[in-house]
Amino acid sequence: MQRDTMTIRDMCAAFDVTPRTLRFYEAKELLFPIREGQKRLFTKRDRARLKLILRGKRFGFALEEIRQLLDLYHMDDSQQTQLSKSYELAQRHLADMEAQKAELEEAIGELKEQMAWGEKRLTELANDKTAAA
Repeated sequence: MQRDTMTIRDMCAAFDVTPRTLRFYEAKELLFPIREGQKRLFTKRDRARLKLILRGKRFGFALEEIRQLLDLYHMDDSQQTQLSKSYELAQRHLADMEAQKAELEEAIGELKEQMAWGEKRLTELANDKTAAA
């Protein structure tokens, strides 16, 4: 059973992030932990928001895009606006990621060709040395 609140240490362990990351997201007003003196207590809402932030970052979303999506959650439309905007952004990011993947595959292919040429040339040079000796 999960507690209602978690300390910064608990959050770091649960989400594999650093305290600095959590403080950064708090400073950017993406997370809103309860403050008890120097202690920060993260709520279930903070945990849900952090999960979405980390997922968005993994997919290449900018923090401002993530903020806008999180801010749409409280509209009274059963999250239709939030889902629609999320889907639109996801389509754009997927297209960007697929383009990057194609470019990377092309570069990998070219590098392999160059390496094969270099390996062949090194073998030729080694054979020439052996024959000359």
